[in-house]
Amino acid sequence: MSLPLNSKEFIHGTLRLEIGRILKNFREKKGYKQNELAILMNISRATISKIENGKFAISVDYLEKFAWYLDFDVKIFDKEQLKQK
Repeated sequence: MSLPLNSKEFIHGTLRLEIGRILKNFREKKGYKQNELAILMNISRATISKIENGKFAISVDYLEKFAWYLDFDVKIFDKEQLKQK
């Protein structure tokens, strides 16, 4: 039996999933496999997988790394921008 999520946990989980989906799209557009990007970023492939699947609360440091290697502006994660997607 699972416990219901409170609204804060639900929002955070939903936001993690949305961020992960966006990062995965950028990675795929650049033509990188998870393992290739992991090597470039000097992080594990498992970490990339967890981020893309919303299982990892991504830090600003990781977000900046993704932005650098995938060539996007972190401003896309502005709350208003996410609402429009």
